[in-house]
Amino acid sequence: MKLNRDLASVDPIPPSGMARAQAIMQSGALFRYGEFGSEHAESSLLEVDFAAYVGRRYAVALNSCGCSLFIALKCLGVEPGDKVLVNAFTLAPVPGAVAHAAAQAVFVESTEDLLIDLDDLKVKAQSSEAKVLLLSHMRGHTADLDAVLAICNELGIKVIEDCAHTMGGKWNGQFTGTFGAIGCFSSQTYKHMNSGEGGILVTDDDDIAAKAILYSGSYMLYRQHIARPADDVFEKYKYQIPNCSMRMSNLAAATARPQIDLLPERTLIWNERHDRLAQTLGQIQNIILPKRLPGESYVASSIQFRVMGLNDEQFKHFLALTAECGVKLKWFGNVEPVGFTSTYLDWKYSNGGQMLPRTTKIMKQLCDMRIPLSLTLEECDVIVQIIAQSLAAVHEI
Repeated sequence: MKLNRDLASVDPIPPSGMARAQAIMQSGALFRYGEFGSEHAESSLLEVDFAAYVGRRYAVALNSCGCSLFIALKCLGVEPGDKVLVNAFTLAPVPGAVAHAAAQAVFVESTEDLLIDLDDLKVKAQSSEAKVLLLSHMRGHTADLDAVLAICNELGIKVIEDCAHTMGGKWNGQFTGTFGAIGCFSSQTYKHMNSGEGGILVTDDDDIAAKAILYSGSYMLYRQHIARPADDVFEKYKYQIPNCSMRMSNLAAATARPQIDLLPERTLIWNERHDRLAQTLGQIQNIILPKRLPGESYVASSIQFRVMGLNDEQFKHFLALTAECGVKLKWFGNVEPVGFTSTYLDWKYSNGGQMLPRTTKIMKQLCDMRIPLSLTLEECDVIVQIIAQSLAAVHEI
């Protein structure tokens, strides 16, 4: 049995996005600002549309979600040497953003359901005296945001939400990215909108929005932003905030804008495939899927599961067997990082010798698989059969 499908495949850009991108290329006006501001730039229009979509007052379009996380940290006053709380189950751009700000990541344990451990959060928050939590909704798994905010509010900690995997996801009916002081989203190719690379920072705070626009590289052209605070807010910061040249280009924004309206439909498609996979994978002995909290509405563009009872060599053999049949799984337990997949143990620049035994154990068991929008329900069943057969073959050896 073989899956004749590339699990890394993506859908084409919508025709309206391609047409707008072509018009921009013909004009040559790829840059995010016009010298004299004769018309609204595509990046500025994207900011208006996305802010309206999530229900925030302001949005700033950036080169990547990693850029938005860095700027978010700077907007909240993070200085070199400051401690920043980060849930340990995340990806390299998150500790990378902390390192970019010359701050120090303090990693918080993860639960078996791939969520931040609230008990460890309390302990690390008090012992580290950190003033910011950079909370990743990693791979689309959303923690109890009411409980997280209760802890952070009590201790005077500001929250940045990394929503790279939860664009369109909600907690108790409210969009992720709108609970903390700042929410950061991704429009990288493999995320819920595809502009190749891109990020969007959202906030309701006038000062944060003005700082983010200036950091993003507005020069003195910040009035060309439509979703922005009043001029007097910029007057407080325009001589103090450095230009970091991180704002999204018009070309990337043009490809992303029409995809906002597609998010509800894409959510239904992804979740239908995810749930089909989860239901049948959960019936295989020694495979455990994370449990979802009742308040979570997810957008599952990938699926995660733990495989129990295998040592490293058996795990590698299992992955080799599934790959031979066309199902290429990622494994967070590899000694060496591979591709996009790494863990807190690999980030020597940020780790500082921190050890999180619970997270380490979970990562050793954890598999991860993308769900293309074009995947069929029948192919979902084929994938599960391949995984089941491969696991059975390993246990027979």
